[in-house]
Amino acid sequence: MKKFSQASKEELGVLREELIAEFEKIKENPVKLDMSRGKPGEDQLELSEELITCLGPDEYMAGGIDCRNYGGLDGLPEMKKILADILHFKPQQIIVGGNSSLSMMFDSIASNMTHGVRQGKPWSKQGDIVFLCPVPGYDRHFAICEYFHIKMIPIPMNENGPDMDIVENLVSTNDKVKGIWCVPKYSNPEGIVYSDETVRRMASLKPAADDFRIYWDDAYTIHHLYGKTACILNILDECEKAGNPNMAYVFASFSKVSFSGASISCIASSESNAEYIKSRLKIQTIGPDKINQLRHVKFFKDANGVLAQMDKHAAILRPKFDLIHEVLRRELAPYGICRWTKPEGGYFISFYSEKGCAKKIVERCKQCALTLTEAGATYPYGNDTDDSNIRIAPSYPSLEELKKALHVFCLCVKLVSAEKYLDD
Repeated sequence: MKKFSQASKEELGVLREELIAEFEKIKENPVKLDMSRGKPGEDQLELSEELITCLGPDEYMAGGIDCRNYGGLDGLPEMKKILADILHFKPQQIIVGGNSSLSMMFDSIASNMTHGVRQGKPWSKQGDIVFLCPVPGYDRHFAICEYFHIKMIPIPMNENGPDMDIVENLVSTNDKVKGIWCVPKYSNPEGIVYSDETVRRMASLKPAADDFRIYWDDAYTIHHLYGKTACILNILDECEKAGNPNMAYVFASFSKVSFSGASISCIASSESNAEYIKSRLKIQTIGPDKINQLRHVKFFKDANGVLAQMDKHAAILRPKFDLIHEVLRRELAPYGICRWTKPEGGYFISFYSEKGCAKKIVERCKQCALTLTEAGATYPYGNDTDDSNIRIAPSYPSLEELKKALHVFCLCVKLVSAEKYLDD
């Protein structure tokens, strides 16, 4: 099997005709599968079935709080303790929210836009403000910025995290730079774990803007796939050491731990920031869903219960990731037309096609009823200048469904790549 770069036009033409014939057959019997988001599969959701029935009729008290009533603005003490033990923060640094950490991120940005950071000058009254966006990255982060008309600057990622030389230069010289999005552990979609040096340099930034903030989305902090979870420095501790105690907001959730639609999320920061956020919450809400928090406390009991749950998730997800690596190595690697990441945790594989091929591959897959994340979604404004990156989300389909999906995907990659070489 030759690499496409070494094949003749005649050989590529013959291969293209064979691939077209197979493609047309699949279109007649499509796979009908949506792999556009990192949704947990049904077997993962079933791990938490007891959450629905774990509370008895008289079990509604926690930490002296009647969970049926008002109060407990920042979360049940027992829930805060579990989150603090998992994230290695102090309970008083944590505010517990509803099922979506994304909502807490959106709310934080919205508050800064209208009222400024801790009642400073509102971002909306400071002209064209900027966020730094490590790429490839999480499309929903970029969507928040677009919604609030915040300009985004892509920051290239390397094996240790964002390129900190670029980050330091932009943050220290431009007072319009107000924030940076970070997924520091098993990043979406690359699966990168930030190095100790990267975390320390991030915590030691010297912003030109006194209202600059780090948005630290620790979504996958306990989502290992192989053995123990990777270790990463505590950003709040490092910010404290660097003299920037209020610079970072940390977000996390149980959206892929228990039920995605009925989960727990949190924001963590310095105790001073936490007190300020609570002062806003007193106006915004009468309190969180404490019954749901109590269910999670009852079900998991402590941090060890959560970590045991994550081992079960890993046992379900690991064969799917292994299958992808096996199929891509067998079906695509010999042609020399792509590369992909091999993460140790998280929910995604980042696939790189030949330049100029990603959108056509995703469109070809769509014609076979296989829906993938839109090409370019992992870049601000959907603009992947190489048109190369595709995010693969293997969690939702069964192994058998994933095999069928991968057959279609590999076929489309080969077909589009062969057409590119023929055109060139």
